[in-house]
Amino acid sequence: MLLEDERAAVCEYARRMTADGLVVGTSGNVSVRSGDLVAVTPTGVDYDVLTPGDITVVSLDGSVVDGELRPTSELPMHLTVYREAADPEGAPVAAVVHTHSVHATAVSTLVDEVPPIHYMLAVIGPSARVASYATYGTPELAEAMLAALKGRRGCLLANHGTVTYGKDLAAAYHRAQQLEWLCRLWLLARSAGTPALLPQPEIEHIVTRLRGYGQPPR
Repeated sequence: MLLEDERAAVCEYARRMTADGLVVGTSGNVSVRSGDLVAVTPTGVDYDVLTPGDITVVSLDGSVVDGELRPTSELPMHLTVYREAADPEGAPVAAVVHTHSVHATAVSTLVDEVPPIHYMLAVIGPSARVASYATYGTPELAEAMLAALKGRRGCLLANHGTVTYGKDLAAAYHRAQQLEWLCRLWLLARSAGTPALLPQPEIEHIVTRLRGYGQPPR
């Protein structure tokens, strides 16, 4: 099977999105790039019954290379990330996660950027912008998302959800989780009063510190 490992990973993380409450039903989508090919979730298929054979493989121009099912309607967003997004540190962009997570979507209706409620905002970048609203699945939404991603590894989509990317699915998914957690934290604090926010220089300082975070490769 073409891109067998990548298709299996897409299935695994699609199911994780449901289990972790980042999507409901068949909403949201996941993709992985390998060379000039992309394995992506199909449209309208319950993630609980998704198998690697259900995952569609497309080229970077959107043409279906392998698979019987139509790819997600948000394919323009995924392909725009792979073709045009640039990681701030030059890391490869090899996976994209799009969620409809509740707290992040709620925040996308309130502000233009995620408020710096916690230093973990730095996993996205100096800030996490909210892309202006456009109808799902359209080039206009992909363009709005790309503008919000400039110098960032993720963003919110107004009245819609989130998009994050990474060098692999684990990295992209971790950022989606952190973005949802940050938004939940801010909404909780805001419901109780006026949250104290971190100054922007501190977030930028943490961005730099995170570059050396974790264990060195073995």
